Amino acid sequence: MAPARTARDRWIAEGLQALAAGGPDAVRIELLARTLGVTKGGFYGYFENRAALLDEMLEAWERTSVDEVIERVEAGGGEAKAKLRRLSALAGARRGETLKIDLAVRDWARRDRRVARRLKRVDNRRMDYLRSLFGALDVDEDEVEVRCLLFYSLWIGSHFIAADHHGRTRSEIVKLALERLESR
Repeated sequence: MAPARTARDRWIAEGLQALAAGGPDAVRIELLARTLGVTKGGFYGYFENRAALLDEMLEAWERTSVDEVIERVEAGGGEAKAKLRRLSALAGARRGETLKIDLAVRDWARRDRRVARRLKRVDNRRMDYLRSLFGALDVDEDEVEVRCLLFYSLWIGSHFIAADHHGRTRSEIVKLALERLESR
């Protein structure tokens, strides 16, 4: 009986973990094989080379961070405010490894124009979705754009801030900020 092959998705998932931990230079076939407990020869059954793995990792990142998030938010139905609350809850819940991957891609994009184009596409897709939600709450285009930028900035950047919030938790302040963004 031939040994079972390591699934393609496991190579991609381990690649994303390595990216989150050490950036694109940490995504090495031999290291991934060792982590997976397999030989690196199995890698070439799925990928032509390391660049192909990196491309598929970016595809997986976009799919999980945009498509799957939107699908989950939309699956709950409801009006725009309910969807924004769900989106906010998902963004908060995805802080762990997903945020590390997101930050690693952002850092990588500073040095790789191809990755920068992918990041711009992801950011534009996220902003377009936010525009659809905030646009349902307000018809003023400038107001919609401001709310989208503030929401997205809060989503992406709030973890960089180490300040205390005078007896409140970060999640309480984020919730208040989102309530302000939802109301007029």
